[in-house]
Amino acid sequence: MRAVKILLVGAGLSGAVIGRRLAEAGHDVTIVDSRDHVAGNCHTARDADTGVMVHVYGPHIFHTDDEEVWDYVNRFARFLPYKNRVKTTAGGQVFSLPINLHTINQFYGKTLRPDEARAFIEAQADTRIIDPQTFEEQALRFVGPDLYEAFFKGYTLKQWGLHPSELPASILKRLPVRFNYDDNYFFHRFQGMPEEGYTHMVEQILDHPAITLELNTPFARGDGAGYDHVFYSGPVDGYFGYELGPLGYRTLDFERFTYEGDYQGCAVMNYGEESVPYTRITEHKHFSPWENHEGSVCYREFSRSCGPEDIPYYPIRQVKEKELLQKYVARAESQSDVTFVGRLGTYRYLDMDVTIREALDTAESFLKAGTLPAFVMPPL
Repeated sequence: MRAVKILLVGAGLSGAVIGRRLAEAGHDVTIVDSRDHVAGNCHTARDADTGVMVHVYGPHIFHTDDEEVWDYVNRFARFLPYKNRVKTTAGGQVFSLPINLHTINQFYGKTLRPDEARAFIEAQADTRIIDPQTFEEQALRFVGPDLYEAFFKGYTLKQWGLHPSELPASILKRLPVRFNYDDNYFFHRFQGMPEEGYTHMVEQILDHPAITLELNTPFARGDGAGYDHVFYSGPVDGYFGYELGPLGYRTLDFERFTYEGDYQGCAVMNYGEESVPYTRITEHKHFSPWENHEGSVCYREFSRSCGPEDIPYYPIRQVKEKELLQKYVARAESQSDVTFVGRLGTYRYLDMDVTIREALDTAESFLKAGTLPAFVMPPL
């Protein structure tokens, strides 16, 4: 394949990984980003006063079963062990999430063994629900009304702005119930944090002589002229100037505060009760447990509907959004020499490892074929 000029829009994981692979293959790569930093929403930066490594747009924990992806990120950063152990408040107490044997015994004031707890929870469940279709039905079928009300209902209302009866069951299916004392939030083989933060890792990925990086550089559709191919990781509706209307997202507001000492003793404390306006508090020094800091940086997180000037975080993907997405997909498929990639480009919630896997696969497909379809329709 002859050397070609490539433009990548977005210096997050998708743009950096695709750009690096194509640069290594001998292509001329330019990456633009409207922000003043790389790494997108996984951007990290040291707080000047406390020295704490802050996850500027909220916490990102790397976890995967994909050994190739794990080897890839360790090529550019030193990953240290990190286990995400989430706590939540309910009824004036602190519990572990996901729901595990300790959570069950503490909540019900019991000392059940695993088989006893399994039978006990099954007795709480609404077994009349055979095929759960909604988040609420899924919760009632598998944990019953008490645990649903304590840990899921209020949090979900705040996070999504929708009643759990309006959300698909698939959202809750990602959260297991464990009948042992394992409080590790994730179950993947490889889990960790980059020692120097995600921004340093992405900077290392981008450190190649064939890559030109231009920050503070917004992209407009006509800016792709003069390039052989464009990889676009911005919002798919934004590429078309929101001509058909904006796709629905939830965004986050962060109320940052500092504390001298240890504020909550863990990285993530959820607040499941609807009466508490924020969904959780994150204490960022606990995301780097190998470091020691006297001071602490914390974020209270508030979820709300995403406006035109907000950062989109979570695609809603309800019926009306799916219908609108189909229309944008039709427009995207009519484009030549443009490929839509990443979380925003394909309107999906993607974990970091999946983002990197798709970026690696996309780059390899391009190198083999010399071109790519504009848009590969994600599952709805």
